[in-house]
Amino acid sequence: MAIITFAAIYIGSYEVSLKIFELSGKKKIREIDHIRTRLELGRDTFHSGSIGYDLVDQLCDTLMDFTRIMQGYKVKEYRAFAGNVVGEASNRFFMIDQIRTRTGLAVQTLSNSERRFLTYKGVAAKDGFDRMISESAAFIDVGGGSLQITLFINGSVVTTQHLAIGTMRLMEMLSDIEHNVRNLEKQLEELVDKELAVFRAQYMRAGEEVKNVILMGAYITEIMGKLKKSGEMANVVEAEKFVGFLQKLDNKTVEEISEALNLSNEKDMLVLPSVILYVKLTQAMHAHTIWFPDVDTSDGIVYDYAHTHKIVRPAHDFDEDILSAAKNMSMRYMSYSQHIDALTEMSSLLFDAIKKEHGMGKRERLLLKVAAILHDCGKYISLANSAICACQVIRATEIIGLTQIEREIVASVVLYHSTPLDPYEDLADRMDLQSYIVVSKLAAILKVANAMDRSHRQKFKNVKAVIKNKQLVITIESMDDITLEKGRLAAKAGDFERIFGLKPVIREKRVYL
Repeated sequence: MAIITFAAIYIGSYEVSLKIFELSGKKKIREIDHIRTRLELGRDTFHSGSIGYDLVDQLCDTLMDFTRIMQGYKVKEYRAFAGNVVGEASNRFFMIDQIRTRTGLAVQTLSNSERRFLTYKGVAAKDGFDRMISESAAFIDVGGGSLQITLFINGSVVTTQHLAIGTMRLMEMLSDIEHNVRNLEKQLEELVDKELAVFRAQYMRAGEEVKNVILMGAYITEIMGKLKKSGEMANVVEAEKFVGFLQKLDNKTVEEISEALNLSNEKDMLVLPSVILYVKLTQAMHAHTIWFPDVDTSDGIVYDYAHTHKIVRPAHDFDEDILSAAKNMSMRYMSYSQHIDALTEMSSLLFDAIKKEHGMGKRERLLLKVAAILHDCGKYISLANSAICACQVIRATEIIGLTQIEREIVASVVLYHSTPLDPYEDLADRMDLQSYIVVSKLAAILKVANAMDRSHRQKFKNVKAVIKNKQLVITIESMDDITLEKGRLAAKAGDFERIFGLKPVIREKRVYL
């Protein structure tokens, strides 16, 4: 293939960036330019809930400069995204329209989970990532509005947690405190330490340590540069040395810290909460090693584009991360069992058997498996209202790799596999029509699959499913009485037959000892 010049634009809380890449036929991504403009949009969003016209005007001017740079590089493809700083602003629609009108750029807003996953993709594409998570690791992405921690044990995702303690949000909360680290630290202890203590108590055993911390955030490059001068390997430092270096900045003013890190802006107030956050995060994880992958959201944007267009091969199994997170979540709510494994297998089998009828793809199959894994987690809260509780738990839980709308689809499938499906008009504020159709199809499949193991005793073996004469014939082998399962299937098959035009029936092969 010919070389593609690609541009990634990201509008963040305190910075707007443009990266230019070359994508080659040798399946390589090469960065050729990086332009960053300081623009503290988050100060308005986190303080007043909207972004003032002057800042919108500056943003449009900056993006107009970016378009001229892109033209100079003869960029063929681009993607432009904005994070929560725009997504949370009350005037976001006006902003997006102004940008399109004045610059011609189509900017999409990203939810927290979408933005974090793009960044995660960029990090996972780096050499050494799988080695870092192979034992225990925490991937910590510190932004202006929040930070997110994804915990890995033995290479598998345990949980992803979103904490609203980003550097700019903290600075806004503590704007009246004298500007040096020592005065801020006491206040930050109350805001940060409690959150991290809860995280450790909930997701890490007493005394457990995270061997590696993969850390992303502002000023990391400058800190890394200072530590490299001390003889450390590129991008990797001992946690003790990392913390020791930052603690030397204690009781210094903004100007003194800026000078120590060679920052261009000598009055950059965000350096204060950043320094303190990095120290406390490292200490809370009891980390041995800190790795700075030296990537940002723009790297994730280009990787996602290249992967989607089959320019590069997947660097990591992201689907397995999703399933691992779902299984750990199920275990946390004491719902993981042999029934969950059986239901996941059965629902996948039914999905595959009627591919032509439902017209869905691999992604929807993955969402069905996640719904099967999580369908019982609400019983931890209420046996009588388990489906409603499970739905609420899923909506409130970050699952790295799933977008916000995909999480809503999974939550709705779990709800409606055991309750009547509401009309689309009642759900239009949560999802578009296509997502609603996906929910209705997946819920019908999960409902039939669950009826097949209603007793939770896994009575079936060698299950096969084929379509014959407008029927989905499910052939099973069993040594047990399956009267209950046959009755529940007949009672639960209505939605399945209405949606797919197929009546599910059981054909039994008796097995005798």
